[in-house]
Amino acid sequence: MKIQKLLFVLLLMPFLAFSQTKNCVTLVHQGYTSVYDTVSDYPVLVSWIDTKNRLVCSDKLERKDNFRPDPKCTTQTNLQSAYDMINKTHKAKGFPGVDRGHMCPAADNQCNKIDINECFYFSNMAAQYHSLNAGDWKKVEVLTRELSTSYDSVYVWCGSVGVSEKVNGVAIPSKCWKVMYVVKTNTWYAYIFDNTPTKPQGVEKWTVSVADVTKLTGFTFTVKK
Repeated sequence: MKIQKLLFVLLLMPFLAFSQTKNCVTLVHQGYTSVYDTVSDYPVLVSWIDTKNRLVCSDKLERKDNFRPDPKCTTQTNLQSAYDMINKTHKAKGFPGVDRGHMCPAADNQCNKIDINECFYFSNMAAQYHSLNAGDWKKVEVLTRELSTSYDSVYVWCGSVGVSEKVNGVAIPSKCWKVMYVVKTNTWYAYIFDNTPTKPQGVEKWTVSVADVTKLTGFTFTVKK
């Protein structure tokens, strides 16, 4: 099992720029790996592989919104009170609040009890405005599952970058990004989203090249064939 997890990490992890990882810890779970920034308190990178086997089952598990600290990084990811404070502060100022935005979505993990539980760790969350989390970000999550259902293996990398605001130690990232690679069609998809309360503008608005994501994050994405 440990060897399988190591291979999973090596297969999915892009080359990492030191500037992105000096404050980070790598947290390996069954369904995803998170590179978690302990200063900004969000993951700069979460990676996993979507497959038909992972997504399609006859008895999908119920989503229970069991948000909680990551047991592999408990102190740094004990963030519920911090998210509460962000939303309390924003409400007092008349600003929109933020969601506990999944990087690896709950809907990608409903066929396995361990996966669905682990995906609610705060090491898999970023403070996303609801208009992004439930809007264009969600549309790309749905697209990823559609691609995987049609073509099987889809490599996924996503994360957050920048600081638009910091409340109680937790940074609200200025941007969130995602890169996908569909093995069967040899096709890449890449997106950089502004994390703002602006209404959804359509996925096409955020479509970029993989090189653009590399320039923003310092991560270089490769897949061993």
